Amino acid sequence: MDLLSQISLGLDVALQPVNLLYCFVGVAVGTVIGVIPGVGTLAAMSMLFPLSFLLEPTTGLIMLAGIWYGTTYGGSTTSILLNIPGTPANAVTALDGYPMARQGRGGIALLMTTVASFFGATFGILLVMLFSPAIAVYALEFGPTEYFALMVLGLVAASSISGGSVAKGLAMVTLGIMLGCVGIDLNAGTPRFTFGQPELMDGVSLIALAMAIFGVSEVIMTVRRVKPTDIDPETVRLEAMLPSRDDLRRSWFPMLRGSSVGSFFGTLPGTGPAIAAFVAYAIERRIAREPDRFGKGAIEGIMAPETANNAADQTAFIPTLALGIPGSATMALLLGALMIHGIVPGPTLMQDRPELVWGLIMSFWVGNLMLLVLNIPFIGLWVRLLTVPYRLLYPVVLMFICIGVFSYANSAFDVWQLMVLGVMGYAMRVFAFPAAPMLLGFVLGPMMEEHFRRAMILSRGDLMTFVERPISGTIIAVTLLILLASGWSALRRWRRARAA
Repeated sequence: MDLLSQISLGLDVALQPVNLLYCFVGVAVGTVIGVIPGVGTLAAMSMLFPLSFLLEPTTGLIMLAGIWYGTTYGGSTTSILLNIPGTPANAVTALDGYPMARQGRGGIALLMTTVASFFGATFGILLVMLFSPAIAVYALEFGPTEYFALMVLGLVAASSISGGSVAKGLAMVTLGIMLGCVGIDLNAGTPRFTFGQPELMDGVSLIALAMAIFGVSEVIMTVRRVKPTDIDPETVRLEAMLPSRDDLRRSWFPMLRGSSVGSFFGTLPGTGPAIAAFVAYAIERRIAREPDRFGKGAIEGIMAPETANNAADQTAFIPTLALGIPGSATMALLLGALMIHGIVPGPTLMQDRPELVWGLIMSFWVGNLMLLVLNIPFIGLWVRLLTVPYRLLYPVVLMFICIGVFSYANSAFDVWQLMVLGVMGYAMRVFAFPAAPMLLGFVLGPMMEEHFRRAMILSRGDLMTFVERPISGTIIAVTLLILLASGWSALRRWRRARAA
């Protein structure tokens, strides 16, 4: 079956009324869940997972997939308006999106992130359609050494995400890795740094950490402000939401680069949209002619990560469907839905059930068009949140954060974690320690340790395995060049400051 026949088959399936209905249900639920801080994709999919048992396999998958990429659209809303990421993948969007909102450009930021989300998703869908078999084979070439090298590159890049002192960035990466070490050692099965607390056996909650250092700390900082709000009501008018020519000019190349980075990380099992967004932001800041603009409302700082996480959302289906390898807990849930219906995912799925695979792929186009139509009319409504006095808005925000954190694992201990980490996040804000590198260190640290130990077992303790394999050796060389460039740049700034 050639590509045109496959596309035609997929459209026939995706445009069936029942599939259109459940696609809309999925993306609408995903958008709402994304806007509510802390609930997350997995919780939303878990709530509707039993419904998929009563549906045809393709219809159930279309609905669950709509929730998956719909939450990324919705999660950028609170990241930009309130500095509270709806999902961890949207955390880096807050670095420049929130300053844009404080400058009265919240409507522009929301409109451009919707465009970026659609662009990144389109880029990812095209890759899924055209290169699924080839990309699946290439993804199989990545072993523990290559994953470890990628994690190291991500952590080094993370140190420069938020600008300012590279030393502070590295310190926060290290703190994130330390927090990631809390819990059960996957290899030895022994508890680490739990201090006798059974609730810490599963580790520090990622949802609690993200909500605390971005959300709770922002609420505390806002309470310190004298003015309830500094948003001009005129900025919520339609005319104020249209981007300028300069905004459009600065957006194209970041979208292309972000889509490429997101597509790359999406195809790798175990990485996902959050890592793609952080790396895309770090690359954008590294190559920018004016890196000092980042963190102060640079349009590139929202376009690159938003295209990256949406492209990764789509290409994450490549290893899941083509190889039967779930890249995350969310993808594992989708595989579970397939297996309950007696369908075995793997390399033969595209040949055995082409109507399911191509129906799902073509539903991505339908779902993303629905999201575009759903999100743009509501931009004015979302921006009007900024005109609500903080004494009314932020207690409600704190309530939703606590409900979201509690509902993720039904654990009151996670709410206590949220409060403690929120105070820590506030202290970080006061002393100008960047939060984003710590979050990425928390995500990547345990994965880096796992792949390092696995590589050591396979190579029988030979450290040279990381440089002898071509892909990992190249990635490590690039990492060293980045470190040297950062050190040289810091030295030049120090010399200029000393001369002045």
